[in-house]
Amino acid sequence: MSDLLSALIEPFTMRLFLRPLAVAVLLGASAGLVGALLLLRRLTLFADSFAHALLPGVALAWLLFGASLAALFAGALVAGLITAAAGALVARSTRLQEDAAAGAVFIALFALGVAIMSRVAAPGDLLHYLFGNLLGATRGDLWLAVAVSALTAFAVAALYRPILLECFDPVFHRAAGGRSATTHLAIVALIVLNLVAALQSVGLVLAVGLFVLPATTARLWCDRFGSLLIASSAIGAVGAAAGLSLTWHVPALPSGAGIVVCLGAAFAVSLAIAPGGLRGRRFGPPEVATDFGSRRSAARVAPVATPPDK
Repeated sequence: MSDLLSALIEPFTMRLFLRPLAVAVLLGASAGLVGALLLLRRLTLFADSFAHALLPGVALAWLLFGASLAALFAGALVAGLITAAAGALVARSTRLQEDAAAGAVFIALFALGVAIMSRVAAPGDLLHYLFGNLLGATRGDLWLAVAVSALTAFAVAALYRPILLECFDPVFHRAAGGRSATTHLAIVALIVLNLVAALQSVGLVLAVGLFVLPATTARLWCDRFGSLLIASSAIGAVGAAAGLSLTWHVPALPSGAGIVVCLGAAFAVSLAIAPGGLRGRRFGPPEVATDFGSRRSAARVAPVATPPDK
């Protein structure tokens, strides 16, 4: 028993492990926070497709500027903005629905990115961006994780009430004078920033797992909006640390896969024993407070089934 405990603790006592651990915890907490918003806004599949579409920007930045963190970050960010605009343009200009247009644009761009990366990067480098290489995190990765996580926490705290209304009652939000479009764009911007920051850690293929699994796990335990945000962020941080430890003991396992495996295990356990899981009770429709102090049934406020309360 003591040998097993020593083996589990060993990575956390090594200096080489501390920087990847800090990056994992910061990105896990930040992604969990954004994941809760994705869950409530029903944008999880959008984020999954969007993550794949960032690869052409990474590939072109690599081709033009080499493996520079700043260039790769800028390339992915520009690719994200162009992808979002292209998907919206196709949806508005053709008979295709928004989900079909986005799916077609995103998968085509992902294939283009893989083709470019296979030409300009070694196979190992391509795998790192597809599946993550957190143990090779640099000081630049750490500062990027600090900046993105701090910005995410500040934005969610500053826009707490607009985000709450936008998630549960966007119509009332607009009627009350709120800037619904601005709030939605802020949420999308947070998604893009966190996806780009997660490129090196969990990779493009599994990046959305770092967002969705903490949020869905927390939703099984929480029925209030604030507690959902906190729990999702905490689960993301702990799961990222546990997954990184797993990849330390299994070197052949990519960091992204290790993190998502641990988060998936937490979701499976919660699904079995949590109050909102298979054996628990069903949450009744909670109430959501508006800016005017009145309370409305969440079943009438938003089409989302049993959304958390404030």
